[in-house]
Amino acid sequence: MAEHRLILTEDDLAEGCAHLAAVCPVWARVLPDLGPLPLRRQADGFAAMAQAIVGQQVSVAAAAAIWARLEAAGLTTEAALRGAGDDDLRAAGLSRPKARYLRGIAEARLDWEGLRDLPDDQVIAQLVALPGIGVWTAEIYLKFALGRVDVFAAGDLALQEAARIMYDLPARPGPAALRELALPWQPWRAVAARGLWAYHRRAKGREGIT
Repeated sequence: MAEHRLILTEDDLAEGCAHLAAVCPVWARVLPDLGPLPLRRQADGFAAMAQAIVGQQVSVAAAAAIWARLEAAGLTTEAALRGAGDDDLRAAGLSRPKARYLRGIAEARLDWEGLRDLPDDQVIAQLVALPGIGVWTAEIYLKFALGRVDVFAAGDLALQEAARIMYDLPARPGPAALRELALPWQPWRAVAARGLWAYHRRAKGREGIT
C-alpha cells in the first residue's frame, strides 16, 4: 500500500474493515454489530485544526456551540484570528488558553496544503510545534482532515477502554500495550480507531471524541 493511500469513501472503510476481520477473530465478531463506520472526513486546513482546538476537553455539544458562535462572529479564518481581541474570543466561549492557541496557530502561517504531501511523522512534527497542539490532536487531524489510513492515536483513553472491553483485558492497556495490540491491524489502524470509538459509544453510551 502506498504511503499516502487515503480514506476517501465508505468503500475505503469497508476495505479496512475486511482487513480487520481477516486478521482478528475479535474484529470479525464485533464489526457486524457496529454497522457502517463513520467516514468523518472534513476539509483540511486551518479551520479543521481550529475546530480540534475548540473541542479539546469539552463535550461535543459545547464544542459545537462555541464553534457556531465563532462562525457567526466571522472568527474561523487565520486572518480573522490574527486580528481578534481577547474580548471577542471570550464572547464566543473560548477560554484564555484556547484563544492564545488559536491566535498563535494563525500567526504561524503554516503551509497547510504542503502537509498533504508529507509522511505522517513529519506532519505530526510540524503540528506539535504549534501552540496548543499535542500528538493526539495532530493524529486526529491526520485521520479526519488528511484521511491517512494508518494513524491510530494509542494515547486516546476511549480507544484504550474500548480495547479493554472488546478483548476482555484485565486492565485498560496503556499506549505501548495498545500499539502492540494494534500491530496486526496495519495498514488500516485509522479504520480500527473508528471501530473502537464506535464500540466505545455503544458500550458507554457516549462519544469518545468530539
